[in-house]
Amino acid sequence: MSSFSSLINSDKPVLIDFFAEWCGPCKTMSPILKETKSKLGDKITIIKIDIDKNPEAAAAYQVRSVPTLMIFKNGKQLWKQSGIVPSNELINLFNQFQ
Repeated sequence: MSSFSSLINSDKPVLIDFFAEWCGPCKTMSPILKETKSKLGDKITIIKIDIDKNPEAAAAYQVRSVPTLMIFKNGKQLWKQSGIVPSNELINLFNQFQ
């Protein structure tokens, strides 16, 4: 968990994708995240967290359904949403939080 907190304490926005292998919408989110990363490059860090392998992280951030996406910057949670989020919406959010 200490490496997790050092990651979200970055001054660059960090997108956390809480997902599960068995989750259909999570599989849909994967190429959307790849597209977002390819458009934003080094301006963004994307971390995927499997809730089945990291239940304490999911519990700590009150993840009740997957996929749940969160944006952190400087250790603060700036945004959280469950469900599929289109790439252009993610890019707009990141531009807000730069």
